[in-house]
Amino acid sequence: MAEGLAGANWPAGANSRAERGFSATTRTEGAAARARAVALVFFGGACYGFNATCYKLSYAAGFSSAQIAAAQMWFAFALFAVLLGIDYARGRRWSAIGRANTAKLVGIGAVTCITSIFYTYAMSVLPVPLALTLLFQFTWIGTVIQVAITRRPPAASQVVSALIIVFGTVFASGLYAADLSSCNPWGIAAGLVAAVSCAAFMALSGHVQPKCSQAQRGFLICGGAVVMSHLICPDFIVSGVLVQGISPLGLVAGACGFFLPVLLFSIGTPHLPTGLSTVLAASELPAGLFVAMLVLGSPIGPVEWAGVGIILAGVCVSQLQFLPNRGK
Repeated sequence: MAEGLAGANWPAGANSRAERGFSATTRTEGAAARARAVALVFFGGACYGFNATCYKLSYAAGFSSAQIAAAQMWFAFALFAVLLGIDYARGRRWSAIGRANTAKLVGIGAVTCITSIFYTYAMSVLPVPLALTLLFQFTWIGTVIQVAITRRPPAASQVVSALIIVFGTVFASGLYAADLSSCNPWGIAAGLVAAVSCAAFMALSGHVQPKCSQAQRGFLICGGAVVMSHLICPDFIVSGVLVQGISPLGLVAGACGFFLPVLLFSIGTPHLPTGLSTVLAASELPAGLFVAMLVLGSPIGPVEWAGVGIILAGVCVSQLQFLPNRGK
């Protein structure tokens, strides 16, 4: 009877149609998951756009680059502590992930803190357009890291996208009109180190995924960042800057420059190649320009707008490898 059900009672080709339907459903679900991941990484990068404005306001208020970097780490740590407390109140407990995974997450925090340390310093000694352009080298550095990890060449669309974004950055950041004749060489080196560590953070964020809540994961990452921040500002808590006006700036920088990106990247990057994640995070510069225009009144000319358009076009090009069919 089983043979009858399997053979005689089903129309010819029913199994193949069912398989095709299942395959189509799987592809649709995969495309939806990838689209969510793309959106999360894109908006995570856009959150970074608040950093430059926060740094400028901090320098104008008399705070040092070390102090704003430390404030950013501490306030992000506090935000993840609150999120962890909410998880605990809902009945979710601390997961045992082992010493190795704990060390990896703390190390990721140290890496991303390095980005803030060197980027804030570069911002304080270099023209802002140059500091932005140096940081944006992470778009192609991420592709290099991807090749080193996977030992496979990147997709052509990914390479073209990175080149387009770097080209657009020169115009969107205003670098084309900046006077670079007397730039601080240490600031240039700091900007490049920030770019490498930013790309490394995105790569590690996608590869270190222990089984624990996002709140616990972010708490450990921020813990590593706080420890690293003590190397440049060991007296941050006792120095009195918290009551001297740095708190609002530190809260915004911590929320938009660390808390939200860490949260969004940790969800989105595991579903994307490292190189693609860094390309999508190029949304930082357009978002940063908008924030600077709204908060600081910074003018954005036609050339800068064209540069923003080029960057967004580059992000769109990065998605060509995921278009359906492509002759298959």
